[in-house]
Amino acid sequence: MTEVHQVADTVDPDRPAPARIYDFLLGGKNNFQADRNAAGRITALVPELRDCAWANRGFHQRAAKWIAQRGIRQFIDIGSGLPTVGNTHEVVHQVDPECRVVYADNDPMVREHATAMLEGHEDTVRVIHGDLRDPDSVLAHPDLQALIDFSQPAGLLMTAVVHFVADESDPWRLLARYTGALAPGSYLALSHLTDDHKPPRAVAEFRRVFDHATEQMHFRSKLNVERLFAGLDFVSPRHPHGGGQLEYAGDWGAEDLALSDSDGSRWLYCAVARQR
Repeated sequence: MTEVHQVADTVDPDRPAPARIYDFLLGGKNNFQADRNAAGRITALVPELRDCAWANRGFHQRAAKWIAQRGIRQFIDIGSGLPTVGNTHEVVHQVDPECRVVYADNDPMVREHATAMLEGHEDTVRVIHGDLRDPDSVLAHPDLQALIDFSQPAGLLMTAVVHFVADESDPWRLLARYTGALAPGSYLALSHLTDDHKPPRAVAEFRRVFDHATEQMHFRSKLNVERLFAGLDFVSPRHPHGGGQLEYAGDWGAEDLALSDSDGSRWLYCAVARQR
């Protein structure tokens, strides 16, 4: 694998970054040796790590498509990561090519590598540089404002990103700020790493690797992940009108629950919830 040809001035190739580690686990090429080394250290104790990444990606795609099938035509994908196969706009455009998508990520490489992804979709897709922990700046960004009509329901996607927010930054307050900006009938799709029922050594190594990355890892219990959906109603293909619940990433919307219930999937809680 060759190194990424173009490196932004603000990117340190010797310091692993979540978006690039995730890209590597999904088979992408927008990553550096430091990212691959970080993934290797975690995989040594968590061999199901690649399965975990794919379980999350599968949930993201199923949730985005299902939300679009419920009539939502605008999406905000925060912590979107580097472009890969089955990006949000590609998934929702299968439902309606007029769906509008705004991607936001704080990794400068995401914006840099989005040019090809935007070709032919300039009217419906934008990519902005923004940090989840600064909701006012993200929500007020001119490119987001140009595509998202906050008087109409939207789909807010936050998959595998909130676990990079420390308790001190109050992720529950941040989520309330984002969902509070959305119109009734909007949806939140969110997944989050957990250390529930996990080997302590594996969890410790997971954390240790990210101690030297651009973002640090913060595992949360089922209860604390559920709190991120405060004031919303859990929904799913099996419970489209409410009564859903937090699930493992592979299980949500899966056609075959026996096959979807993998070791990698159980590192991530996930859910889709609707704004009242």
